[in-house]
Amino acid sequence: METTNPNHGVAVEKGVKRYTGGCHCGAVRFAVELDLAEGAARCNCSVCMKTAVTGRIVKPSAFTLLSDEAGLGVYEWGASISKRFFCPRCGVHCFGRGYLEEVGGDYASVNVNCFDDVDPWQLSIIYWDGRHNNWDAGPRPAPWPI
Repeated sequence: METTNPNHGVAVEKGVKRYTGGCHCGAVRFAVELDLAEGAARCNCSVCMKTAVTGRIVKPSAFTLLSDEAGLGVYEWGASISKRFFCPRCGVHCFGRGYLEEVGGDYASVNVNCFDDVDPWQLSIIYWDGRHNNWDAGPRPAPWPI
């Protein structure tokens, strides 16, 4: 079954599927199971803006790291609710892990820009106001101001 993306009018296959992805040089590889018809998200916090992530949050059980975690770069800041993992060779941010009660506790976040054979421009996007710690407002269909 397909659903129409309200942003672009393009059909996206509905249903949970396994997607693979990785960094630019191929040193970091992962797999994730999710329904891309549910779209993806962008946040205006300083980290998300600078890394240009288009993300999806999943339960840790839906995420599998296929490469060696010891070879990854890790960045953690502020309240330490998330660790972001990136390739130290090419610099691409691929995924994160953390705990945040507002998203149901333990989570993995994946950068859908890193997926193989998926055009992130075709996905429905929601926007979060992380820059102003405005999580209670929830997502909206248009970007929040910086």
